[in-house]
Amino acid sequence: MKIHEYQAKQLMAARGIAVPSGVAVTTVAEAVGAVRSLIESTGNPVVVVKAQIHAGGRGKGRFKEHPDVAGVNVVTDGIRGGVEAAEEQVRHLAARMLRSTLVTIQTGDEGKQVNHLYVEQGIDIARELYLSVLLDRAVSRNIVMASTEGGMEIEKVAAETPDKILRETVDPAIGLAGFQAARLGFGLELTGDAHRNFVKFVTALTSLAVELDTDLVEINPLVITTDGRVMALDGKMAFDDSGLFRHPDVEEMRDESEEDPAELEAKAVGLSYIKLDGTIGCLVNGAGLAMATMDTIKHVGGEPANFLDVGGGADADQVAAGFRIITRDPNVKGIFVNIFGGIMRCDVIASGVVQAVRDVGLEVPLVVRLEGTNVEEGRRIIEESGLDVISAVDMKDGAEKIVELAK
Repeated sequence: MKIHEYQAKQLMAARGIAVPSGVAVTTVAEAVGAVRSLIESTGNPVVVVKAQIHAGGRGKGRFKEHPDVAGVNVVTDGIRGGVEAAEEQVRHLAARMLRSTLVTIQTGDEGKQVNHLYVEQGIDIARELYLSVLLDRAVSRNIVMASTEGGMEIEKVAAETPDKILRETVDPAIGLAGFQAARLGFGLELTGDAHRNFVKFVTALTSLAVELDTDLVEINPLVITTDGRVMALDGKMAFDDSGLFRHPDVEEMRDESEEDPAELEAKAVGLSYIKLDGTIGCLVNGAGLAMATMDTIKHVGGEPANFLDVGGGADADQVAAGFRIITRDPNVKGIFVNIFGGIMRCDVIASGVVQAVRDVGLEVPLVVRLEGTNVEEGRRIIEESGLDVISAVDMKDGAEKIVELAK
């Protein structure tokens, strides 16, 4: 699960991690109302208006309805014109940003509607850095990554100048050691107060990642202010869904308007569904079999359109619901049902597939491979259904057939 920047900063601030002052708003009036208090409390006449969506690249993004407006706007009108001038410019921006569609490099051409803005105090920036805490599943540990190239896309930095990315592996028993934090600070060429403040900052951020079961905490840019403070100018957090039951305060931050409706629908009926970019719809039981099925599809030249796991205890209605979700994806050119019946019975899967096809129709090829508990009954249900279904003898056979038929 992802959360908005302003929510990430709330979690950081609650743990003593320095972030700029800001106010999350949903109306133009609220945006204007936030300006005076920010300027008067901080003494800085500059404010920043940021669109809040679950996608990066907002600074370079543009609104479909207002191409001259970016996703992040620095308002300097208050320097010469005072608070009233800043308020008027924020009013102008907020009226165009709220409920408009922001297109960034990560949203695709369809963009995302902006329902929240974050009005934040301006910061006197001396340097911009990059800092993240990433769960590396290959080593089952958090990795702290830092770079002097703040504000840049870290993927581009990794590809073009990998030597500029510093890494420290966090021992889960002791956390980030003091010498590791100090080494990162020296690697970023920090000295004096900036170095001391960075060591405290990165140590606290790593503790936050462990405490909240995050997959990723990313700050880009992390800024060093002109007076040596270290502050998160941006904030991105993603959480392991399996750990959310331990963090109800984080779960309450879920913004369903930012999530894929199909994934929410699947979750509501107890299925695990993740949309992908390919053309072969997959309906399987068990995460391991789902991964193996997707690998096999790719091995024979296809691309999976989704990950849909009906699990081990689904009934025919749940299977039918999953099938409907897959068929609604316009990118799906063929469907592969690959079931190994253990606890899950093949006749239940077959009944669900038949029910769904009769309800919604079938406009793409369907290949079904059934094996395991009640397989004969499952095959009988499919064969006697009168549906145009192609049978497969094993997973590779099924993958080859559906990839060929979907061309």
